[in-house]
Amino acid sequence: MRKIAVIEKLLTVYPDAHIISTCGYITRDLYNASDRQEHFYMVGSMGMAAPIALGLAITNPHNTFIVLDGDGSFAMNFGFTLMIAQHQPSNLIHVVLDNEMHESTGGQHTVPFSNSKETLENIGYNKVHVIESLDQFPEKVEEGPVMFHCKVEANAGKIGKRVEWTPQEIVQRFMSTLAVSVS
Repeated sequence: MRKIAVIEKLLTVYPDAHIISTCGYITRDLYNASDRQEHFYMVGSMGMAAPIALGLAITNPHNTFIVLDGDGSFAMNFGFTLMIAQHQPSNLIHVVLDNEMHESTGGQHTVPFSNSKETLENIGYNKVHVIESLDQFPEKVEEGPVMFHCKVEANAGKIGKRVEWTPQEIVQRFMSTLAVSVS
């Protein structure tokens, strides 16, 4: 399954969701697929998309938040899954795009994450879906936190352009879309 196909599927199924994307190619893929104010592009800080999304989900319960993590960034801050499970944000969907490599930094292999369904459900995620094809996406998502562990291919083509917004502009655009603002 191609990473961009998963991103496009999420944009179609959750058109009103706020998406927090990890740094690197995933942010570039999201930006090039659809640049929206509801997208918070990480342009650094690997492993921090989920903590940002958790804070936003807790303080903005009327919005849906999607975290786009790579398997490398997810592994870098795996301990944060415990905090997500503890807070039980019903409006959080955590997506891990797993291509088994740190693609943005040269393709170094990541540590495989096996048994993600059992592990994360035992930690306290309400539901974990291991997805290997687009037709495996659930039609209706259970109350969160929910994980989509998506097995994806490495990028085969040209990488899209970098996010052109400054970090300050990204924050300003994103914050203007929230039902309740975070102070």
